Amino acid sequence: MAELTTIARPYAKAAFDFAVEHEAVEKWAEMLHFTALVTENETMQPLLTGSLASSKLAALFISVCGEQLDEHGQNFVKVMAENGRLEVLPAVYQLYAEYKHEWAKEVEASVVSAIELTDEQKQQISVSLEKRLARKVKLTCSIDAALIAGVIIKAGDLVIDGSIRGKLSRLSDKLLS
Repeated sequence: MAELTTIARPYAKAAFDFAVEHEAVEKWAEMLHFTALVTENETMQPLLTGSLASSKLAALFISVCGEQLDEHGQNFVKVMAENGRLEVLPAVYQLYAEYKHEWAKEVEASVVSAIELTDEQKQQISVSLEKRLARKVKLTCSIDAALIAGVIIKAGDLVIDGSIRGKLSRLSDKLLS
């Protein structure tokens, strides 16, 4: 995974810089997301690692993407195909999304709770995280009954474990040490 990220980083950075310069950040996010989905398609996988010439592979890939790619997106795919890097498009999209969130001063936070959170609770969590992180927060909520009670919040490198299961685990560790 680290190798894919290393390979994908310059492509993602170039795409992001181009998108910012041309005021098309959202359009590029959509194009890269679509190309990542095409890359992950099980029918497309053997073609990406096969012996197809890069120009033919690029033409095939672009035809599959159809009108989802503008002229610049097509050129991006051609460059990646020439360099034999189409298989890293999902990693390019992930890095691009990170650049986009950083640029927009946004962060995605996942909230796992034991029970369904009310809109008021979600709002309180969102406001608290926005203050702490100095960014706009987009919450993604899910439920895990194994937590017993409380929540686990993950936003980037920040992890807040306020679950009963987590507290019991920490208490057990202290008692054993």
